[in-house]
Amino acid sequence: MAHYPLTRKMDTSATVSDAVGDGDEPPEPTGSTPIEITITLDESVGDVDALWLRDRATRAAAYLAATSVAIDVRVVTDATMAALHAQHAGVDGTTDVLTFDRGSDATSIDADIAVCVDEAARVAEERGHGVLEELLLYVIHGALHCAGFDDGSEEASAAMHAEEDRILLEIGVGELYGGGAA
Repeated sequence: MAHYPLTRKMDTSATVSDAVGDGDEPPEPTGSTPIEITITLDESVGDVDALWLRDRATRAAAYLAATSVAIDVRVVTDATMAALHAQHAGVDGTTDVLTFDRGSDATSIDADIAVCVDEAARVAEERGHGVLEELLLYVIHGALHCAGFDDGSEEASAAMHAEEDRILLEIGVGELYGGGAA
């Protein structure tokens, strides 16, 4: 699909080796997967800790079955997500995440991922965890789509959500879909 325009570019590109932390460091993955994650906040998005999201997404990407990962994440509001949803999926209304695969294959992930902060706030409140954790779940979900996961059937959806939770546990965030936040 088409690359969407980025609006408020944050200097948040990182690799696993230079990801910043907040003093409560999740475990470092082993291996040397080249990872580039960028986070862009739309102008209308409120206070979102793009560095936290980038750091955790970078760590999560290291646990994907890929030899390289390049993901540009755009954090948007309901209005922008609804427009993207209509334009690219032909569906009216907002959604949590849209993934635009830029040519991922069996060994690499290359994607644009739009995540909706408003939807994340609603769902996070229902599930009892933070908005950042929910946004991170959406980023992982989009990356897993590029890695070949599908959530089109009940069985495939369960497998995808189990993989999301496995990765979230590995990086110290804890289960978000199947359980409570750590």
